[in-house]
Parts: sequence; structure tokens; C-alpha cells
Amino acid sequence: MTVTATSVGESDDVRPRTASAPRGAHLQRLVPAATAALSGVLLYVSFPPRTLWWLALPAFAAFGWVLRGRGVKAGLGLGYLFGLGFLLPLLVWTGVEVGPGPWLALVAIEALFVALVGAGVAAVSRLPAWPVWAAAVWIAGEAARARVPFHGFPWGKIAFGQADGVFLPLAAVGGTPLLGFAVVLCGFGLCEVIRLAVDARRARAVRRSAALTALLGLAVPPLAALAALPLVSDKAETGTATVAVIQGNVPRAGLDFNAQRRAVLDYHARETERLAARVKAGKVPRPDFVLWPENSSDIDPFANADARVVIDRAAKAIGVPVSVGGVVARDGKLLNEQILWDPEKGPVDTYDKRQIQPFGEYLPLRSLLDAINEDWTGMVRQDFSRGGEPGVFTLAGVKVGLATCYEAAFDWAVRDTVTHGAQMISVPSNNATFDRSEMTYQQLAMSRIRAVEHSRTVTVPVTSGVSAIILPDGTITRKTGMFVADSLVQEVPLRSSETPATRLGVLPEIVLLLVAAGGLGWAVAAAARGRRAAAV
Repeated sequence: MTVTATSVGESDDVRPRTASAPRGAHLQRLVPAATAALSGVLLYVSFPPRTLWWLALPAFAAFGWVLRGRGVKAGLGLGYLFGLGFLLPLLVWTGVEVGPGPWLALVAIEALFVALVGAGVAAVSRLPAWPVWAAAVWIAGEAARARVPFHGFPWGKIAFGQADGVFLPLAAVGGTPLLGFAVVLCGFGLCEVIRLAVDARRARAVRRSAALTALLGLAVPPLAALAALPLVSDKAETGTATVAVIQGNVPRAGLDFNAQRRAVLDYHARETERLAARVKAGKVPRPDFVLWPENSSDIDPFANADARVVIDRAAKAIGVPVSVGGVVARDGKLLNEQILWDPEKGPVDTYDKRQIQPFGEYLPLRSLLDAINEDWTGMVRQDFSRGGEPGVFTLAGVKVGLATCYEAAFDWAVRDTVTHGAQMISVPSNNATFDRSEMTYQQLAMSRIRAVEHSRTVTVPVTSGVSAIILPDGTITRKTGMFVADSLVQEVPLRSSETPATRLGVLPEIVLLLVAAGGLGWAVAAAARGRRAAAV
């Protein structure tokens, strides 16, 4: 490698500005566009249920390669193609039952955030140490996507594809923002290492500082993850608890699974009673408490005596507290509620889901959607209301934090259960709507990230699967199949200490947003100076 002390930016743009034939010009436009789209697909392939987490690195390396040195307009277009390549296959499950319209609309909107990120990466790509600025810009895009529109949609955060990766311990340091930043930085660092190697091979000058920055961008993230390993532990700090997770199954998959609401409730009660019989026979240990999934009782047990009897009978059979997922009407509001059911006292506590799903549990723009397609609005006849308090149940003396289904994707919705004393976390979910799609595996990976992020055991009771028990180090120790009735029983560690990620909360994300803003501000100022110099 030839190293010289050239001025900043002297060899930044590797694309020769030469005239070419029309056909060559067309190919020059087509190749970057195809590369952007295919690198997005490569990023998708890195996500669960596959364990190819490392493909995120070449995906971002290719994305950085096509963006580097380009203008903002080109960055917008290439970023949008990257977003489509990534999100179209990742979110295909959203159209399993409602058709391609909502799926394509969701992807079209979410890809706009990636387009803006592409423009930002292109803008900072001429700066020294550009991989750092570019990775921070990506996290800024994720932060925006997790908040708007309609309270955000964080699905597809880079961190959620890294449950099996070497970068995972960083979740305990700075949560999903730091974990995602490390992966993207490493990918862009790989891009810069390759670019400089190509320059050296062509006998082009390579700055020593650029070479050092590229190597650091590639090496620091995995080294930081190695240094964070002591934060990852599955050891008990406040004793253990024997937990039971119930998966009752549903009569059929799809949106109409809840047309047989009584059958779903009966299935979960029956599986609990089967577990009670196994406990009595000495085949499995007696659990300290039992966790049912979201929507396990879509019949309101406060308003329907028959539903109350079914749940009460199951709780008495097992003889321990049961957390039941119900749909409850109270004070004119419809609530997605977890109900703490004592075998002697009946319902003693509740938690109302706070982060409800747009277009699934409530319909924004209802009048507009009704004009487009009445079938869509008919699927959500009444909007669910939001809860206002963190969910922490005390079950047999154990504080269990609750993040219902969609809430697992939101950093704050999981963290505040731990800051309110949760010794373990439960993510009751209902994935029956999405059949056998990848959705359930993507969501399961989120729970694994949360386990490491907060160093807590995480249980995932699901109506139709995959239900699981996850240790605080992110390891799945028990899991069910899909669309089978089953129960999982295990003694799990309880923990009370807080990781740096839990203590810092949103601070790492704010720091990375400031880094992104600094890089973009520097790039804008540099471009303005360049225009003034050219005008002289």
C-alpha cells in the first residue's frame, strides 16, 4: 500500500468523470441501482429465521460503495432501492391475510426513511472517517422510523437481526442503537478497507489517516463486543423461579382465528389442566406461576360468566397464579389486557397494552381507508385504547415485566418494566394472524435481544407458536413448534442488577443522533465552501 500525506478529500471520489457512450452511461446508472437493491435483499437474508447475521456486513459494504461520493439526489434514489430490497421481503408477512395492498403501502412508506438515510450517507461520504458519520446517520433513520408515523414502526432495526451474532453483547452496553451502530459501522468500515485496497492496487495515493480509520471501523466493533462479554450472564442474582408457558393453539390460522374465541380459550384452559395432571403425576415440576399468551381469552371474563368459570377452573387445577391475555371492555374502552388470575381470589391485577398496533388494533385515517376499501375498516370495527402504566405483575413473589407482542419492538416499552423492578420479562403474543410466516421468528429474535439488553430471562407465550423460554444471555432453552398445543416448564434465573443499557436508556441513541447531526452539518458546510470557491 502506498501511503502519502495528500490533502483531505484529494482522492475521495474514485469515480472517473469521463465521457461515455449512451449505452455505457445507461449501464453506469443501472449497476449502482441494481447493487443497492440487491444489497438490501442481502440484508434481509441476514435476518431470522436464518442465522446468517454476518451478511449484514457485506450488505452495508455494498450500500456504502454505491453511495460514496454521490450527490444527495442520487443518494435518495439508491437509498430507496436499498430500502425496498430489504423491507419488501422482510415485511411480506403483513400481507398474508389482508392482501398485497397494505404490505406494499407499508413498505413504500418505511422505505422513505431509508431513502433519507441514503441521502445522508451520500452527503457525509466525502468526510474524513465517513463510516462513523454514515453509521450514525443510519441509526438516526431508525430512531425516526421507531417514532413516526402513528407512533412508529421499529420492525427491521439492524439490532434485531443480530441475536446469533458476535456483536450481541453490545446490546447490554447501549441497547439496540449501539448494537445496530456497531454492525453498520463494521459494514461501512469493510467498504472503506476494500476501497483503499483497490486504490493501492491501482497505484493511487492512500492517506495514512484514511487507512487507519478504515481498519478501526472494521476492527473496533467486534473488539468492543468482546470487551462487553462480562456483561452477559445467565447466573441467578435473586434466586430462581419455575415458570410454565402455555401454548394452547388455535382452531385455524388467519384473521378469522378469533371467530372461534371460545375454542381458543378452551384450548388454553385444557392445556393448563393437562399440565396440572402431569405435575400431579410427577412428570414435571410444579411451576410457581403460569403464563398464557395474548388473546388467549378474547371473551371478556369480567363480563362473561362462562369465560370466568373456564379460567378459574384452569387456575384452580394448576394451583398457582396465571397471567391471562384477554380482550376487555371497560368504561367504554376496548383494552388488550393481561389479567393476573389468582387460583383463590380470581382476577387481582391487570396490565393494559400501551403500544397498540396501527391498522391491527386501531385504524388511523379510518374515514380515508373506509373510502378506499370497506373490508379493511371492517376488520377493526372498534379501536383499542392505550394503557398508561408499565406492566409488572407480582407472581408468587416474583416481579414479572410485561411487554405484549408488538411492544417488544419498542425500546422504552421493555426497559421501563425493568426500571420498575421486573426480575424477568414476559412477551405474551398472538401470531396466529400471520400463519407460518417469518414474523414469529423475527419477533422471537427481538425477545432474545431484549434478554441480553436488560440481562433478564424472557418468556414468550404465543397462541400458536413459536413459544419459548430465553435465558438472560439470549439462549433459547425451550421452545414449541408452530400450531401445536404444548407447554414449557423450566426453572429460570431471576436477576435484579441493571445493565448499562438499562441505566442509560435513550442516552446512547441521543449521542448517536448528535454524531449524525454533526456529520451532516459538517458535510453541508463543506459543500457550501466548495460552491463559494468554485464561484470565485
